[in-house]
Amino acid sequence: MHLSHLLAFALSLATSEAAYKGFNYGAAKSDGSSMQQSDFQSQFATAKKLVGTSGFNSARLYTMIQGGTTNTPISAIPAAIAEETSLLLGLWASGGGMDNELAALKSAISQYGESFTKLVVGISVGSEDLYRNSQEGAQVDAGVGIGPEELVSYIKEVRSAIAGTSLSGASIGHVDTWTAWTNGSNSAAIDAVDWLGFDGYPYYQSSMSNSISDAKALFDESVAKTKAAAGDKEVWITETGWPVSGDTQNLAVASPENAKTYWDEVGCPLFGETNTWWYILQDANPSTPNPSFGVVGSTLSTSPLFNLTCPGDSTSSKSSSTSASSSTASDSVAVSSTASGSASGSASGSASGSASGSASGSASGSASATPSSTASSTRVGASKPTFSAGKGMGNSFNSTRGGYLNSTTAGYRNSTSTGAFPFATKSGSASGASSTKVGSPAGGSGASSSTGSGASSSSSALAANSAASLSGSTFGAVVAVCAFMIAL
Repeated sequence: MHLSHLLAFALSLATSEAAYKGFNYGAAKSDGSSMQQSDFQSQFATAKKLVGTSGFNSARLYTMIQGGTTNTPISAIPAAIAEETSLLLGLWASGGGMDNELAALKSAISQYGESFTKLVVGISVGSEDLYRNSQEGAQVDAGVGIGPEELVSYIKEVRSAIAGTSLSGASIGHVDTWTAWTNGSNSAAIDAVDWLGFDGYPYYQSSMSNSISDAKALFDESVAKTKAAAGDKEVWITETGWPVSGDTQNLAVASPENAKTYWDEVGCPLFGETNTWWYILQDANPSTPNPSFGVVGSTLSTSPLFNLTCPGDSTSSKSSSTSASSSTASDSVAVSSTASGSASGSASGSASGSASGSASGSASGSASATPSSTASSTRVGASKPTFSAGKGMGNSFNSTRGGYLNSTTAGYRNSTSTGAFPFATKSGSASGASSTKVGSPAGGSGASSSTGSGASSSSSALAANSAASLSGSTFGAVVAVCAFMIAL
């Protein structure tokens, strides 16, 4: 075997074993306007250069469809190609739009070819559909979901759609809350997927002791339960985070200080070890949702709102802290202690003078529900039944219809429909029901999520793409191959 082939093989192993880390990216801004290629590209570029951290070069999407169109591929794809950002694709499964999602997926494969498909980490068929379809989801008007049988049929359709294409080897999963995954009635969905995506937010676990000091324990417990239900299937952390501003949820206070603690205690142990997509790089553009989870504020900047340096990192903590402080001082959004123009929220219990409801809870053009901190709920995780800024499910929330509706924008679900649709951004949560939602993200990595740089690629290209991923067991793989070469 030639040296170049052996090197390519070793580096491809390193690539496949490295855990992905990145952010979630919605299809719309906080005012409901659609994200365009330039918007995605700017965010992808910023994520890779955040002060205090590195390696955030993956993006999780919720839909394959560009906002304002019927089935045109989302412009995040050419942006990812330009920025060399890997993609966890999403197809929105609720509301009857799967045919258009599949059409957009097929068009993207045809239009962009291997330059696109080699970036694909995996494909998520749906997001929290099983939760929304549950009794718990109905109690909090979480929107229209689908049952396990329909979800399994969609998974089969996706497998059929990519068969024989350059995306045929992509691993397929579904993203949901841990209560959905641990519900035995959904076992068919577990059987049908290659991996389980886990969404979890201890901040929303308002019926429990959910202060920031309890957050890691709550997160770890829900992940463990999901892994137990998953059996030998991988669990990927597809959504988690802590808000920098917003209303207090029982003992959970939204603040940059607590967001930093959650990043250190929950995020840092995951990064580089488990496939993880954080919620969210930026959700305060152009208006600030309540709560706001953005690592950066209304101005897209590589200087975050809090220090992203993980404990033990060699990056200068002082330098990162200074940059974060500077960014916070110059940003008029998420961490304002004056709560000027704030629509809702309570300053009580807020940390370091940061008003816990200071972010404008009434984003222009969107209606956001005001969370109750006294809800008699057993919701324990990624509840997020109300979105209007950051994720992708409709511009306004209609609590009487259980869906995210938009009657004016072409391509969004109209006011006569009853389904949720992936064009909106997270902006608040309704939490007044006796829900048992316990969503929590979970992660994993494996060869099936390789970005396509296999042994057939040139060794020079593989070296460039994989050098940053060599660590731990991957280094052992390289050493083993080198030893084999010497033996030859």
